[in-house]
Amino acid sequence: MIEKRLNIASKYSWPPRPAQYLLRVDDLCPTVDAEKWRSLAALIAEFDIDPLLAIVPDNRDPDLIQSKPDPAFWDQMRAMAARGATIGLHGYRHLCQSRNGGILVLAPYTEFAGVPEEMQRQWIAHGLDILRAQGLNPAVWVAPRHGFDAATLRALRSCGIGAISDGFARLPHTRDGLLFIPQQLWAGIRKNSGLWTICLHPNTMSDDDLAALRGFLRQHAARFTSFERVAAEFRGTTLSPVERLRAAATWLRQLAKKLFEF
Repeated sequence: MIEKRLNIASKYSWPPRPAQYLLRVDDLCPTVDAEKWRSLAALIAEFDIDPLLAIVPDNRDPDLIQSKPDPAFWDQMRAMAARGATIGLHGYRHLCQSRNGGILVLAPYTEFAGVPEEMQRQWIAHGLDILRAQGLNPAVWVAPRHGFDAATLRALRSCGIGAISDGFARLPHTRDGLLFIPQQLWAGIRKNSGLWTICLHPNTMSDDDLAALRGFLRQHAARFTSFERVAAEFRGTTLSPVERLRAAATWLRQLAKKLFEF
């Protein structure tokens, strides 16, 4: 299966046909729900997926304290990175106290959007230091609650982060000197073409969610690629007018759902 998936990944056309998928796991920290994360990690290993692991460097969000701190957490992150997972910097402390939704405006409160640029730069630098001290090398930014603004993008560039997992396009693209690899799904949904990132939150996943993911992986595991392979194969370009319209339409649908929730 690994060999087949690598062959697919080496023949990208944009948007890729048939569709390809990335798996992203958010809110990872030593106090992630131990049982749910164990079940999800087992599925990742069973189907040999190379996920994007979005780690909160210094969690202070009480909602992410679902289990006692796991002394083996950092060892597991290092082991998964060694097997092919990509490490993402998921904010700094996950304290979403800024009343600013940022560029995507998908949440009323976020951690980074609206915060002074120098403070954002310091938070990003501190977060990178924490993860690097654990032997991890974050390659991509994952904003808590999709909250980032133009200052965030400048701060990321100044700290050496060149890629972001966010947005609603069907394919990677460059913007403001950064590589955007979109994140459009929160469950496995069959698509005909394009690149689709499925974002999961272990703390809130139900048994039904895990069962649905297993079923999707059984059918489509060969179509899963990795963040690093996409970044290596992609030749930087901006979105075409048609793709911008597609992305805007998807964003509007998602915004409507979020506004209904709030």
